Amino acid sequence: MNGRLITLEGGEGAGKSSVLDALRERLASRGIDVVVTREPGGTAFGEAARRLMLDPAFAGICAESELLLVFAARAQHVRERIVPALARGQWVLSDRYTDASYAYQGGGRGQPLERIATLETWVAPVHADLTLLLDLPIEQGLARAGARGPSDRIEAEDHAFFERVRSAYRQRAAQEPRRIRVIDASQPLESVRTAACAELDAFLSGLGAGR
Repeated sequence: MNGRLITLEGGEGAGKSSVLDALRERLASRGIDVVVTREPGGTAFGEAARRLMLDPAFAGICAESELLLVFAARAQHVRERIVPALARGQWVLSDRYTDASYAYQGGGRGQPLERIATLETWVAPVHADLTLLLDLPIEQGLARAGARGPSDRIEAEDHAFFERVRSAYRQRAAQEPRRIRVIDASQPLESVRTAACAELDAFLSGLGAGR
């Protein structure tokens, strides 16, 4: 089979790490060679950019700087990790991708969607084949995230910011229902993992790989 790009999206405390593990295990059980990665990150440069973006010491950086930093990391990620893996026939499973920019930098920060789309066209011409959006109420997600430890620069944002992020994610899902599958992440984690794997199985069946 040709390589595919599957992305996992959602707000803070949605359980993406655990769901990512479940998806990786499900793909591996089907004999599919999987590369697991994340954004920002995935490369040495990307991980350095991630540390910079999440560092509370840089709380004052402007929205434009944040947007460009995310896309600088993404440019390296696409060229160093994603494109080579797909060319080898591997599947790529990424914790966040371009939808996150529309949600966080677009919805959250108010950056024009046209600006984000221009950067996406230039930097990230590889599009996700399937996106699973883990959706849950803001209060519940922030409570889960807070239980992990001190907040990073993004987690320290106010409630209104995360409501805008969630709204932007849901709008994108409504615009692209075939690609973006919404999963109720307010359920117990095992139920969320099961629902995510069911969506993956349906995608695989559609490709003729479910058997």
